[in-house]
Amino acid sequence: MTDLTQWLPRAVAAIDRWQAQYDDPGTHPSLVIDDRSLESAFTSLTERLTDNYPFFSPRYVGQMLKPPHPAAVLGYVTAMLINPNNHALDGGPGTAAMEKEVVARLATMFGLPQHLGHLTSSGTIANLEALFVARESHPGKAIAYSADAHYTHARMCHVLGVEGITITSDDRGRMDLDALDEVLSTGRVGTVVATLGTTGLGALDPLPGIVALARAHGARIHVDAAYGGFFALIADDSPDGVASAPFGATALADSIVVDPHKHGLQPYGCGAVLFADPEVGRFYVHDSPYTYFTSDELHLGEISLECSRAGAAAAALWLTLEVLPLTPDGLGAALRPGRRGALTWHDLHRQSDAFNAYQPPELDIVTYLPARTSMSAVDAASQAVFRQSGEGEPGEQIHVATYGVSPQQLKARGHDLREDASAARILRSVVMKPESEAAIPGIHARLESIARTIA
Repeated sequence: MTDLTQWLPRAVAAIDRWQAQYDDPGTHPSLVIDDRSLESAFTSLTERLTDNYPFFSPRYVGQMLKPPHPAAVLGYVTAMLINPNNHALDGGPGTAAMEKEVVARLATMFGLPQHLGHLTSSGTIANLEALFVARESHPGKAIAYSADAHYTHARMCHVLGVEGITITSDDRGRMDLDALDEVLSTGRVGTVVATLGTTGLGALDPLPGIVALARAHGARIHVDAAYGGFFALIADDSPDGVASAPFGATALADSIVVDPHKHGLQPYGCGAVLFADPEVGRFYVHDSPYTYFTSDELHLGEISLECSRAGAAAAALWLTLEVLPLTPDGLGAALRPGRRGALTWHDLHRQSDAFNAYQPPELDIVTYLPARTSMSAVDAASQAVFRQSGEGEPGEQIHVATYGVSPQQLKARGHDLREDASAARILRSVVMKPESEAAIPGIHARLESIARTIA
């Protein structure tokens, strides 16, 4: 792993050399602090930061969390010493250029022949922008999304004052095409949201079919690939790849969202929104007498709902993609181990007497349930495994997550349990760190031993 103790001092030195070309005003007395005060506060900070789960550990397979790559940290910290603002070119010309470069690379990854886009502070804001353009493009029309789509779509429809329509999901958590066709036939829908990598299950909506139906009914297509977007790099139908068809259709979308702060190895927050038609920039038109004056080139704030945005985020992503490019052998090589780990774990659940596999993983999210005969027993056992696996010495802990399901969802996947409860929690794990692949057999064995001791 890259040694940041070697590189971070070089970052400080590089910025110091640049700053030395200008007049040195020194530090104002109001900003001077003594090292003893800083030492005390810093010690307290580092102690308080230990109140966290070990997101870095291969044994942390709970939520969609992992530390950024050292290259991203180095890029972010180096640029942060200057603190550029990518809202306008006069706020950060260097990082604005980097942002345009990385956004172009993301557009190429998705096959967009042309694009307009930018980075955002989160996937939520990226989706808000995409739905804002959807509203402006088809005023008065509803936005449809699957029952397994992220709740941000319903929430942002409310924010935007747009009707949101939920489309039922099939027995793998993907948008049901027959249900979509029925809703589109009403003429109410202006945009369909397809999810590539649902937050709960990592399911891939059938994008080719969605595109065909949406186009037939005159609707737009927005692809929420916040979680699964970077799997486009290994969408080759190979044993340790993912299905090619959904990702092959991204070039036909009107807008796409992806989160570099997930599989793109970036620190929070770094989302991105891409539009296939640059003409949608007209919806952002505004006037500002105190910005956009240093250049006639497009300022990123002219195509963004956000104003101030950290230029450091662009620098972090740019540096990362310089050393881990958006290719199968670049960043794609960091995705395959997690995919293999998920498939291995799924097979272990299928062979287990302590767990049952909930459904096959389409990406790197694994879902499974304790082998029990009733809803209430599955719920209780899942909660017990969740709690007990995270206890004990740090080196023994395993961190998983839970996922709520209904009797109907279980039956659709072949799990016929006694319905003595209206819902149950099952177990869910995200194998998004490549280091976790080698740890999967041990993790599984540990969880099995816990499950067998639970009454």
